[in-house]
Amino acid sequence: MASLYTHESQNIRKTWFLMGTFLIVVILIGWVASQYFGNSSILYIAVAFSLISNIGAFWFSDKIAVASMGATPADETQYRELHRIVENLSITAGLPKPRVYIIEDPAPNAFATGRDKKHALIGVTTGLLNMLDRNELEGVIAHELSHIGNRDILVMTVAVVLVGFVSVLADIALRMSMFGGDNRDKNLGPLMLVAFVAGIILAPIAAQLIQLAISRKREFLADADGALLTRYPDGLASALGKIASYADPMHRASATTAHLFISNPFGAQQAGKFFAKLFSSHPPVEERISALTGMKAGVRA
Repeated sequence: MASLYTHESQNIRKTWFLMGTFLIVVILIGWVASQYFGNSSILYIAVAFSLISNIGAFWFSDKIAVASMGATPADETQYRELHRIVENLSITAGLPKPRVYIIEDPAPNAFATGRDKKHALIGVTTGLLNMLDRNELEGVIAHELSHIGNRDILVMTVAVVLVGFVSVLADIALRMSMFGGDNRDKNLGPLMLVAFVAGIILAPIAAQLIQLAISRKREFLADADGALLTRYPDGLASALGKIASYADPMHRASATTAHLFISNPFGAQQAGKFFAKLFSSHPPVEERISALTGMKAGVRA
């Protein structure tokens, strides 16, 4: 299972890059806003805000993500089989057993989050448990464990929090510009005024692009590592087919947490029309299934 950890160091570097980029973006917003309103304290507030947000994203992003999804710890008695699957596959992968969470939702899906292997958790929906058989469920859990082993979850979870913070900051700046008083325009020339308006409009888009810069290849690699872990690619391929065929979105589907899930949480109809074309961080399910099908001979050899 050496391939399970091949990209761990690369993803740690990617996390620092994301956090550093976020720090720069927030400082730029704060600087432009301070010039726009003629108040240098806005820049200092933005710097403090970005530092606190980065620390919060690293230490508390798993709690924030779980709360936003409405996930609760899976009772070990009620979900004994799920806990057994997670524990057995964790031992095989050489990972500590992650915490297990349940989302009360008929839409089939699963996610992993946490800042490192010792603080990781896996969540599944009740719909996933009802729809999949054991082999398919093992494939899904193995996929999520590969995200944990490769530290994908650190990159993805940090991105969730940082995108949300940038969007909130831009919204605050926009509201301040609307009610800042007539003298605000005297503080800037026309070019700076245009830069400020463009900045607060484009900042959330830039943050979203940073989030989507997390390569779709991560899902292909997680599929491949999950198949190697179970040595049964058909299980995950079949699970992906069933998950993708479910038309309705999750009750608490959100664009900021969509990339944490194994499949698009907006449902088959929404994913195929709008979300996947513009904002989805997932490769097409057909391509993922095709890649898994092509692995069968190599895995069984």
